[in-house]
Amino acid sequence: MPILAPEHSSRWYARPLIPAAVVLLTLFAAVGFLGLQYWRDRQAVNLSLEHGRQVIDTLDRLRTIIADLEDERHNFLLTLDTKYLKAYGVSDEGVRREAQALQGLVANDPLQNFRARHLALIISAKLREIDDIVKTATRDRAASAAQAMVRGMDDIRLQIDLIKDYESLLQVTREKRAETLEGRATWLIAAAVAIVAAFAGVALAFARFEATRRRETIEENLQLQGYLEERDRKIRRLFESNIIGIIIWEAEGRILEANDAFLRIVGYDREDLAAGRLNRTMLTPSEWHALDARNVAEMKRTGTISPLEKEYVRKDGSRVPVLVGGAMFEVGRDRGVGFVLDLTGRKRAEAEARENERRYREALMELAHANRVTTMGQLAASIAHEVNQPIAAVVTNAQAGLLWMEAQPPNLEEVRQSLGLIVDDGLRAGDVIGRIRALVKKAPPRKEEVQINEVVLEVITLTRTEAGKNNVAVRTQLAQGLPVVRADRVQLQQVILNLIMNAIEAMSGAGQAVRELVISTGGNAANSVIVSVRDSGPGLDPKTMDRLFDAFFTTKSKGMGMGLAICHSIIEVHGGRMWAGPNEPRGAVFQFTLPLGPDEVVPARHAGPMPAM
Repeated sequence: MPILAPEHSSRWYARPLIPAAVVLLTLFAAVGFLGLQYWRDRQAVNLSLEHGRQVIDTLDRLRTIIADLEDERHNFLLTLDTKYLKAYGVSDEGVRREAQALQGLVANDPLQNFRARHLALIISAKLREIDDIVKTATRDRAASAAQAMVRGMDDIRLQIDLIKDYESLLQVTREKRAETLEGRATWLIAAAVAIVAAFAGVALAFARFEATRRRETIEENLQLQGYLEERDRKIRRLFESNIIGIIIWEAEGRILEANDAFLRIVGYDREDLAAGRLNRTMLTPSEWHALDARNVAEMKRTGTISPLEKEYVRKDGSRVPVLVGGAMFEVGRDRGVGFVLDLTGRKRAEAEARENERRYREALMELAHANRVTTMGQLAASIAHEVNQPIAAVVTNAQAGLLWMEAQPPNLEEVRQSLGLIVDDGLRAGDVIGRIRALVKKAPPRKEEVQINEVVLEVITLTRTEAGKNNVAVRTQLAQGLPVVRADRVQLQQVILNLIMNAIEAMSGAGQAVRELVISTGGNAANSVIVSVRDSGPGLDPKTMDRLFDAFFTTKSKGMGMGLAICHSIIEVHGGRMWAGPNEPRGAVFQFTLPLGPDEVVPARHAGPMPAM
């Protein structure tokens, strides 16, 4: 439908946005992960810098305290004035406290921790040494004591400077790392800004896509609404056109709506419909109720049913044949639509066609009977010969029997044989006369099991004299073991008789020396028995081949053009085919097939392809 095109275009438009959004989300996640890593690294660097500053500040305080202590001791040694001294053990307490704090700060650095412990030991030893110097100091030894104290203090300051220099070096490394992190931060910020901008672009694209999709959806809905309205108008026009009957019904049978065509079919009016007097079950004859119930169940299950023929009872009680079909509005629901077509005209036409067919068959049988009688008239000499032969044989055998009776003594055995031959010849004469009567008399068709070879031989017997009179040599190629066919024996005799007589007549007008008629039987791959009549006459005109079996078409000057048409109709009635073609090297061939019964099969040795038409 055309209304689906915008949806397809929207889908193609949305396809590149989805992977772009996925890529941006992936990048955003990666930047977020890197940002988290940066934050952790930054926190670690900040803590490291703060820790370094604390270590350096502690060393500075320790150096300041050492300097103060040195000044106090130096001034005392120079003046020996006790005002420069504090109480014993208090002056160096600050040094010990800062030394212990330093050890706590560098506990995680093995080298610095070792140096801090070494510094603490040096400070402790030097302080004791200075205290000893102070206690033993005298005025004459004050200068040397001050120098010894300064040397001790220099050792402490040297250790402090070593620790501070190493920590300062670490601080420089930490600051460089912090600068590197600042560069990473700048990169992360730029990446975040780019991703945010990309996200904004994708969001804008999605917004435009959503706006486009909404607009297309609105247009599609408008088109769909228009389509539905147009379809509703078409359905309404169909409903009101009254071409066929249309009803809307419920599963239990009540008819909710119907058009005028349906009301005309069943003979009801709008008042009956409005009063609820129309019910599908009431309109359906009782013998159709079971089928009707199955159809409703089928429609509930699948939604539709195939059209079927049934009957409705009209308001006046008469019945009307109809073709009905239906569908549910929704599968599983209890409301649907039905379509009803009045078959009264078609049934009437079918009845007329059957009557015309019956009349045609009767006329055909009349013509066939007339054709047989005409043909029998033409074969009068042959029939007389066939009847005279057994009669003459009866007379001869009777005379021979009389001679054997007059012998002395009478030869009763020979008499018995003569009487037996008389009986055989009498039966033979009766059989010939019976076949002639069957061919001539007007009797209804009767199908029976027939051996096609027997029928062929019977007809050849009747036409033997006619063939001899026209110098026609008759040969047979009859396949043995063929199954029987169900057919009217007399009608088959008539078909074969017409074909043989036509072939003899065609060859009698020719001047060729060789006049040969070949009659053959066999089977084909279509599980049928095939009969062929081949002559060596002048053959068939290709221009008239397609009209050969038409009624009243003939190539004979005195022919009526009904023989082949009747034969063709007889074979078709039996379910077979008849056709003609050229014979090789000269002449014509007429062939027909007869189907076997469902339980009969052509033996494999006779089965072959159907000869070309």
